[in-house]
Amino acid sequence: MTNPDYGRAFPLWREAAAEAWYRYTHHPFVERLGDGSLSREAFLHYLRQDYVFLIHFSRAWALAAAKAETMEELQAAAATVHALVHVEMPLHINTCAAEGISQGELESTLERTENLAYTRFVLEAGYSGDFLDLMAALAPCVLGYGEIGLRLAASAGVTPWRGWIDTYAGAEFQDACRTVGALIDHSLTRRLGEVWEQQPRWIRLCARFETATQLEIGFWDMGLQPHV
Repeated sequence: MTNPDYGRAFPLWREAAAEAWYRYTHHPFVERLGDGSLSREAFLHYLRQDYVFLIHFSRAWALAAAKAETMEELQAAAATVHALVHVEMPLHINTCAAEGISQGELESTLERTENLAYTRFVLEAGYSGDFLDLMAALAPCVLGYGEIGLRLAASAGVTPWRGWIDTYAGAEFQDACRTVGALIDHSLTRRLGEVWEQQPRWIRLCARFETATQLEIGFWDMGLQPHV
């Protein structure tokens, strides 16, 4: 599969974090989603933790709206918050409800340390940094799930987790990935100029992207350990 086209910055970030990116997007949790060998228990454990994650992820995108400098940035951040709160989180609620997990039980999920480490890293990027810091910290989740969804949709066999795969491979989420990629590119150009990849700030943004990718690996690790 060719790499997805999510703009100019994404492939550069992806290349700079190549080893970690591969371990994230080809993690055993991901591969088991694709071949159908992931246990129901592990998947539901992941969904519950991911619901908690999405609460903080939504707050981070709301913070991005507060850090925005243009109408385009403000609209994109606000639209992402809306999609998370009104589309993705209800999907988790409905999927868990079908498995006998009530919304109350879902909302009472205790946050695992791996989850806490990742979400607080992203929020701290926004509190102590600017819009670019937030985008570098947020990008691995959005764009990584888009890449994973496309790859698994093209290669996965019969799997009970096909609905999850199709959600992230679908046109709506892929459009969101391209929108976020373009937003990142425009935001970099606005703040650092046309040759932003040659600016000293770029190296720090690459490091932030890679750290978030490492934390995504930890999140998948957690997904395979429902009893820890």
